[in-house]
Amino acid sequence: MADSKDYYEILGVPRDADTDTIRRAFRRKAATLHPDVNKAPDAEEKFKEVNEAYAVLSDEQKRANYDRYGTPDGPAGFGGGYGDVSDIFGGGGFGIDDIFDTFFGGGGRGGQSARRARTRGRDMGIRLTVSLEEAAAGATKTLRYDRLATCETCGGSGTADGGGVKTCPRCHGSGRVVEVRRTVLGQMQTESECPQCHGTGQVVDKPCPDCHGEGRRRVHEEVQVNVPAGVSSGWTTTLGGKGEAGLRGDATGDLVVSVEVEQHERFERRGDDLYCRVTVDALAAIVGTTVSVRGILDGETVAVPIPAGCQFGQEVRVERRGMPHMGRIGRGDLVALVEVTVPTDLTQKQLLEVAGIVAERSLDGDAPADASDDVKAGGASTGKDEAAEHFAGEGWVPKNPFKDAGRKKPTRGTGRSNKGRRR
Repeated sequence: MADSKDYYEILGVPRDADTDTIRRAFRRKAATLHPDVNKAPDAEEKFKEVNEAYAVLSDEQKRANYDRYGTPDGPAGFGGGYGDVSDIFGGGGFGIDDIFDTFFGGGGRGGQSARRARTRGRDMGIRLTVSLEEAAAGATKTLRYDRLATCETCGGSGTADGGGVKTCPRCHGSGRVVEVRRTVLGQMQTESECPQCHGTGQVVDKPCPDCHGEGRRRVHEEVQVNVPAGVSSGWTTTLGGKGEAGLRGDATGDLVVSVEVEQHERFERRGDDLYCRVTVDALAAIVGTTVSVRGILDGETVAVPIPAGCQFGQEVRVERRGMPHMGRIGRGDLVALVEVTVPTDLTQKQLLEVAGIVAERSLDGDAPADASDDVKAGGASTGKDEAAEHFAGEGWVPKNPFKDAGRKKPTRGTGRSNKGRRR
């Protein structure tokens, strides 16, 4: 029965991955899933699966069996020792192995395309995080990372003094080897990476003691990255020759840097416009005022004009005070979202003055229509009287300008009028 586990998926490598890729993937997985490091309940089980996957994929024969039959043990029911039944049809010179030779081409490639191992250095990617202030002004950032760089001892050749590189004697430079086995179904052949040269087609007779013949070593690299003003998240730049060095002097890959701009505590970026919140006193919002906001650039102060009668949630736009346009002249706008707050620290005198203004607006006919129910015959409002006396408190009570204003003194009833009502 075929093994149901996908060893390639467990290690996170493609099915055509070379030996070095599988080894690096195993080390990464093992370092994160080891029970001494990872305390997750299923860490031990996953660690066992990773070890099992590596044990199969790192062995050339087991991997070939797994790729062909779905199990590292070969065809189901026959184990690892394959019987020879090619003469089942007698000695007539034609056996079942001839049928398979017809389909698989005798000494061919077993249906797989010959592919030499990669020797060119891979490109590397790294993420660079910058603040919004750095994105606005531009900055030069230092990146530190690990990579495979050219070995300084051998200069990338991979050989020691007096050594050299020669064609692999096992695969004759192809980087692939073909193995033929006789099975119950006939002659089967598989192609895999050469275990002696690891698919490169070349071997080093006297390898460098520092890089062990690879021509590259792991180093801690430090590079400078110029971040342009106005950059936004997702912008990338490529540093040529700063990726992984190639095997024994082959081409070096590049380093691709992707920029991510952090969220800001005061500003919200929308394109090149910056949005912020400003708090305005309700009385200041009535008459209009100017609010100072610290800008995004160093030492910048932006004056935000609040128009008279400004409402809560109103947006006030200040042109050319947002983010710089990357690669061209100009800036976006600063948009201030106004939040109007009611003052709670007015003195008694200030409260009376505000009450007077409210009352005056009521007398001028600015009050709501249903306020007429509270107005007495003489024109004064009981609500104004009560408000003025309430705000005055028990201590200092100034003269209420609305009290008794325009009221007619009540007249006493006469006997004649009372008499007229008698029946």
